[in-house]
Amino acid sequence: MFASRGGSGGGKGGKYSVEDLYGISKKPKASTSSGSIVAKAGTRSGKSSEQKTESEALASQILEAAHRLVERRRLELYLRECGLSLAECEAERSAMPYRNLGKSGLRVSCLGLGTWVTFGSQISDEMAENLMTVAYENGVNLFDTAEVYASGRAEITLGNIIKKKGWRAETERGLSRKHIIEGLRGSLSRLQLDYVDIVFANRNDVNSPMEEIVRAMTFVINQGMAMYWGTSRWSAMEIMEAYSVARQFNLIPPVCEQAEYHYFQRDKVEVQLPELYHKIGVGAMTWSPLACGLITGKYSDGVPECSRAAMKGYQWLKERVNSEEGRRQLAKIKELHLLADRLGCTAAQLAIAWCLRSEGVSSVLLGVSNTDQLLENLGALRILSQMTPQTVTEMDALLGNKPHSKKESRA
Repeated sequence: MFASRGGSGGGKGGKYSVEDLYGISKKPKASTSSGSIVAKAGTRSGKSSEQKTESEALASQILEAAHRLVERRRLELYLRECGLSLAECEAERSAMPYRNLGKSGLRVSCLGLGTWVTFGSQISDEMAENLMTVAYENGVNLFDTAEVYASGRAEITLGNIIKKKGWRAETERGLSRKHIIEGLRGSLSRLQLDYVDIVFANRNDVNSPMEEIVRAMTFVINQGMAMYWGTSRWSAMEIMEAYSVARQFNLIPPVCEQAEYHYFQRDKVEVQLPELYHKIGVGAMTWSPLACGLITGKYSDGVPECSRAAMKGYQWLKERVNSEEGRRQLAKIKELHLLADRLGCTAAQLAIAWCLRSEGVSSVLLGVSNTDQLLENLGALRILSQMTPQTVTEMDALLGNKPHSKKESRA
């Protein structure tokens, strides 16, 4: 319940009405057609018509507000999956706009700062730093310079400021050639390694052409910075596009896709990726085998205070656990716990072994917070041999969500 503070605003009794909360006016909006609706004073039919118009207008505004709330909620859920918040996106939207440089994946601020006139000559280094600081804080990531500006002094001034500030640019994200190469170099420096065995392109970047992404991955492999490259959270269509581009231009295609996979997230790994595995050899590396801990049974009696769902930033997980779908999933998990007891293993071990039995799954990534959990999860290998067709069929019957391939559907 919303209540006003200090007795100001808030409608009757200090409480907000529907109109106050959603910005709905009880008065109908002015007509956009020529003239206006006028009821004859003193006539009952005129009053009735006016009341009907007001009621229809109010109902329309309420419906419109409800649609906006639903769309906002959907957007918040999508952004949460992408690791973003609506506030961050709204702040970014109201700040400096960024545009692709031509058809490349390089993103530049729509306003840049040139150094050809003043840096190194007309203004002091202190003023140059102030100018760049203000520009950077307002979203500028494009600074133009050249060797001839102030006989090279402009470049020296600019370089000193960038080194001193240690700024991160808007381009340090996504899958542009610039970010793929610079990002991997930074990772290798932090890891203190000369190369990694495989580098992943996490989420496809709609702002970067597929050819640019594949060429950049081929470059880092040819430079000895990585041996292979893969994708993460890409659709089957996007992976096929990358493969086609690689074959067309004699480049290196991806060899693996990282995908979420557990009892309640099956379609991609069991239907889509096997087709890619047989057609172009793309394997699967899966993550979240325990569905953020849901499968362990820790949320069967609510959300424990020390659990992930109770932590700041994991409200989405708490909502998932408490949802109607979450309760149905917990009921199925209880039945699977009985099966785990019968097989002589834990629920976590059964879930991980179930993931490993899937065709094309090369590896399952574990998420643990202590050594006991790690040792327990590693014990899944012990029961992998018990994932017989009969056991898998029994688990499918309990889950009731086995996806079907196109061939099975046609049959």
